[in-house]
Amino acid sequence: MHLERGRAGTAARQASVGKDRVVGTRQPGILIIVENLTVPLDRRVWQEACALRDAGYKVSVVCPKGGKYTAPYELLDGIHVFRHPLPIEARGPLGYAAEYSTALFFEFVLSVKAYFKVGFDVVQACNPPDLLFIIGAFWKYLFGKPFVFDHHDINPELYEAKFGRKGAWHRLLGFLERQTFRVADVAIATNETFRDIAIGRGGMEKDRVFIVRSVPDTSRFRRVEANQTLKNGRKHLVGFVGIMGAQDGVDLIVEAMNAIVREHGRTDVQALIVGTGTELPLLEQLTIERGLQDYITFPGFQSGTPLLTAMSTFDIGIIPDPKNVYNDKISMNKVFEYMTLGIPFVGFDLIEGRKMAADAAIYAKDNCPRSLAAQMLHLLDDQDLRDRTAAEGIARAKSLLRWDEERGRLLAAYETALGSKVSTATRPLAMPAHD
Repeated sequence: MHLERGRAGTAARQASVGKDRVVGTRQPGILIIVENLTVPLDRRVWQEACALRDAGYKVSVVCPKGGKYTAPYELLDGIHVFRHPLPIEARGPLGYAAEYSTALFFEFVLSVKAYFKVGFDVVQACNPPDLLFIIGAFWKYLFGKPFVFDHHDINPELYEAKFGRKGAWHRLLGFLERQTFRVADVAIATNETFRDIAIGRGGMEKDRVFIVRSVPDTSRFRRVEANQTLKNGRKHLVGFVGIMGAQDGVDLIVEAMNAIVREHGRTDVQALIVGTGTELPLLEQLTIERGLQDYITFPGFQSGTPLLTAMSTFDIGIIPDPKNVYNDKISMNKVFEYMTLGIPFVGFDLIEGRKMAADAAIYAKDNCPRSLAAQMLHLLDDQDLRDRTAAEGIARAKSLLRWDEERGRLLAAYETALGSKVSTATRPLAMPAHD
C-alpha cells in the first residue's frame, strides 16, 4: 500500500508537468478500447480518459454506440471517440460468440483508424470480454505498443454464477483471461481481490498491478435538488441504479416490493429502477404479473443531471445482487455512488461490498426477497438509523474513496507501461489448465 501511495504521489507530481511530456517529439498517445458501454456513459472509463487527458496524454477511445451517442467519430472534451455498432444482442454462449466476434472486428478496424488519424503509444483494453488482448497483442508484438489491461470483470466466476457449473466454457474463459494477463505489460485492478487474481491466476509481477477503484469524481458527482414527483404520491422512494442482466438480481427488487405491498400491506413505498439491460423486458413483465405497475417505475437509462436528480430523491438505495462466487469478489459502482451521495442502502452480505460499506449498509439474508423487503422497511421506518447509515457512508467515502488518489495510481500505471521495454517477438500461448 505504501509503495502504491508512493507511486501515486510521484505520478501526481509528474501530472503537473504532464503537458510538457513527449514521446520523442510527440505528445504521448493512448488508445482505450471498451466494449461494455459507450463513452461518456461508462463513468469509470470516461474518468480515466479525462484524467489521462489532463495529465498531458493524447487520448482516443474505441467503444460501441449507445443512447444518444451514435456519432461514428467525435472530438468530445478533447478526447477522440470512435464508435462502432453492436448489431447483435446476445443470449446464450453462441450468441455471445457472435456478438463478441462482430465487436472485435469493428474494434480492430477502428484501432487502425485511430492509429492513422490520431496516433497512440499505449493500448488499454477494458473487459468484458477477455478477447481484446488479441488487438493488444497485434499492436504490441508488431508495433511495440505496450498493452494495459483494465480488469473490470472476472468472467470465469461470472459464467459459474450465471450457469451454476464450470465445464468447457468455463475453462475457455479461464484460458482467455490468462492470455490477457500474459500479453499485458501492466494490469489495473478495481480492488484487492482483482489484484490477487492478476498476480495469482494471471502471473503478473506485483509491481505491475495497480489498484484503481471506480470511485466517483466528487467535483461532478454530487447531490442536486430532489424531484418529489418521482415518489408517485407516496411517502418513500426506494431506488436502484445499474445494469439489468441475469446475474444482477433486479428481479429480487420486484419480489421484495411484492412482499412489501401484499404481505406487509404497505402502500407508502414507491420503487424507481433506473437503468437498462437484457432483463429489462422480463422485469417489466414480472412487474405486470405481480400487479405492481403503480408501485414500480422503470425510467430507462439515465445519466448526468437526471440521474443525480433521481438518486438525490432516493430515501434508500437497493443493491440486489445475489451472493455468489462472482458478486462476492467484485466492487460495485452502486456502493461507491450511494456512499458518496449519503444514500443509506440495503443489500446482501457480499464480501467486497461489506469491505467497502461496513456500517453504511443494512444487510439482508442471502438472496431472500422477503428478508430484503423486511430490511428495506426496517431502514425506511427508522429515521435515526437512516441518518446514521448515511453519515457513515459519507464519512467512509471521504476517507477511503478519493478519486484524486485513484487518479494518481492510474498515472503511475501509465508511467510503468511507458517505461516497459516491449519486445516485438511473439510469445507462445499457454495451454488451458484443467478445473
